[in-house]
Order: sequence, then structure tokens, then C-alpha cells
Amino acid sequence: MPAHQLVSAVEQLALLGQPQPIRVPERLWRSWLDDPSVLARFEAKCYERESDRCTVWLGSVSSTGHGSFRAASLPGPSRRGTVPAHLFAYQREYGIIPRLGWSGTDDAVLCHQCDFAGCVNPHHLRLGTNAVNRTEYHLRRRNLASPLADVRGPAGRTRAVAAAIRMGLADRELPHVVETRIAVAEAAGMPLTLW
Repeated sequence: MPAHQLVSAVEQLALLGQPQPIRVPERLWRSWLDDPSVLARFEAKCYERESDRCTVWLGSVSSTGHGSFRAASLPGPSRRGTVPAHLFAYQREYGIIPRLGWSGTDDAVLCHQCDFAGCVNPHHLRLGTNAVNRTEYHLRRRNLASPLADVRGPAGRTRAVAAAIRMGLADRELPHVVETRIAVAEAAGMPLTLW
């Protein structure tokens, strides 16, 4: 691989499907986070719920259930301008994370404290390590009431909740009626139990 392509791959960060070590230069993050039109497009794909509940991503979703936000169209064969929606939300609220990796167990990652991959509420996210995130995932996944136990998987759950919200918005329903739709969509994926 030529040196300029190797540097390019190191300078990007995107999450589509399986985590990959790609870095977006800080200058690009700054340009996106400072651009009112990019922020308006981002906010148009978010559904903010009452109180401190999950903010649901209504746009496209990766295979991991996380939102995918196309911050810009950049030249090249990859989708370099598409970034994880929760990462965009976190950096909009708290500032740019200097280094965020996926390769080692000690690399920093964003952890969903609410366990819902489709959440872009920055107050539900925290920085942690890949190892801690994996350990917490495996422990909390056993809880049958957790979003992690959803039989549709994280992408299926995110898509179902977003579809319920979009349907409620299309019908111009009041927020409490949309919340009922969300509860039904969430319950539809929970495992059946005999107790």
C-alpha cells in the first residue's frame, strides 16, 4: 500500500458495520461541528423525548444498531464523510475526542449507559475502554429487561423504534401517544419468558 493511502486510512474514523480503525482529521470534525447546516441536518434526524430519556436516531442505521450520519460527501471510494451519529452527538456536546480507536482493549470507545445503540443523547454516553465496554455488554445482556436482550438485535431494535416514531410523527400524534408507540416497539423484541 502506498504511504499516502496508509496515512489516509489512519486519519479517518467511521463506524459502518464492524468497527474499523479509520480516523477523521480534527479539522474536518471542527468544520462539521461548526457548520449550522450540518448541525441542522443532524438535529432533523433526532427525536428528543421528554425528561432525560434516550434521544432516538431516525436516520440510517449500521449493522451494529448505531446511527450513521453523513456529515459530508468526501471524495474517495470509502464513505469517509459518514460517521457514527452517537459520536457526532457526543463531540457536539463535549468537544472533539483527540483519539478514539477500535484496535486494542485499552483504546477509548463511547459506551451507551442506556444500552440502546440507537440513542444519541450525549448524557447517556461516556468514554470507556473497549475491554470495559465488552465486559459490561456481556453482563447486562443477560438481563431480560435490558435493550441488549432484544431478540431483533441492536439494529432491529433501533429500526423498529425509529419506525414507530416516524409513524407517530406522520400521523401528527401527541408526544404521549408517540411514547406509547415506542413502548410497544420496544416490548415487541423482548424475549418471552415463562415467569
